[in-house]
Amino acid sequence: MIDPKRFLENPEEYKKHLSARGMETTVADKMFSLDKDRRDLISKVEKLRSDKKQKSQDFGKAKKSGQDTSSIESEIKDIDKELSNSEGQLEKIQKDFEDIAMSVPNYLLPDVPIGNNETQNKVIREWGKKPSFSFTPKDHVDIGENLDIIDFKRAGKVTGARFVFMNGLGARLERALINFMVDTHTNKHGYKELLPPFIVNEQALMGTSQLPKFKQDLFKIEGFPYYLIPTAEVPVTNFYADEIIEHNKLPIKFAAFSACFRSEAGSYGKDTRGMIRQHEFNKVELVKITDQESSVKEHDELTKDAEQILQLLGLPYRVVALCSGDIGFAAAKCYDIEVWLPSANCYREISSCSIFMDFQARRAKIRYRDPNTGKPVLAHTINGSGLAVGRTVIAILENYQQEDGSVIIPEVLRPYMGVDKITKA
Repeated sequence: MIDPKRFLENPEEYKKHLSARGMETTVADKMFSLDKDRRDLISKVEKLRSDKKQKSQDFGKAKKSGQDTSSIESEIKDIDKELSNSEGQLEKIQKDFEDIAMSVPNYLLPDVPIGNNETQNKVIREWGKKPSFSFTPKDHVDIGENLDIIDFKRAGKVTGARFVFMNGLGARLERALINFMVDTHTNKHGYKELLPPFIVNEQALMGTSQLPKFKQDLFKIEGFPYYLIPTAEVPVTNFYADEIIEHNKLPIKFAAFSACFRSEAGSYGKDTRGMIRQHEFNKVELVKITDQESSVKEHDELTKDAEQILQLLGLPYRVVALCSGDIGFAAAKCYDIEVWLPSANCYREISSCSIFMDFQARRAKIRYRDPNTGKPVLAHTINGSGLAVGRTVIAILENYQQEDGSVIIPEVLRPYMGVDKITKA
């Protein structure tokens, strides 16, 4: 949630951020108008309470002196009625303001590229050499089905569309990647491993901004106040919800494997072939909780930590800074890491690394103690995929495919796999 004080001090500044995102600015006018009404009502309520206090004192004096108190009683009743009505209006206005504040996006950092859509994202850097083939490269679906390591048909039978069985060495490849990613981030990059619950409550989703705006993308568990997680970001970020962290513990760095569940409500018809867009998929998530001074630096480092997984796997990729019209609702800045897929002859997203500043921390009440003042202040949060496991499987199958249909295993994965090649049985 945006800082109400910053907004109210300069609503025109926030309008510029909304415009950069391609959004209407009228919502800012509505918030400002509600706050004016709120302040007017607060003044009115305070005056009514003061009047009631004075009339109550007058009533006591009149009664004590034996005077007729009926007119004072009538005045007090009128004040009570008006006070009750004004307090009700104030409560409604405050709720309306908070509801709108929970539904509007974050401020953008100054270096976010301005643009309308993904075509105006900015390529920051590229890494690796794209493979060249003496044959027409196949996509991961044909490769996987030919090797009998991926089965969409049977997954459709037991569940439905956009689910998959990973078979044999396909299942081992997925598991190997999970272990390799977690081991790399914990042993080399200094993250602490966390295995989170895959089910969370509504408050956790409010804390990381999936609710209320993105409810349609979530799987709600019928009959229970719980949801399946869309990403480990939700439980891991909320690990310190409503707590005050000592400054010397920062930055806190978590690496967490989880399954992720998404309804993909707004993406029907997109990427329906294969494993690009699934309702259930595995991911290793990186989460950082930092102080306010070091968050931008920590965001850059988290992005490089995610990149190193692709470097170690020998997979070509690029890093893209998302423009203002393409960036996520809660993010103040976001880098997408896109891996090369030969069958499509293009890069596809495999990680989004976002910095939220205090946007999530304000919702989740994640604070740390300022070392200078000793007072609690809002933390900054950062997260990114390190990486999406299924899309890494896709990239390995396509970039390491051989003309005979086999797939070479990247060298760093061989100790986890026990084989150096996947061949047709």
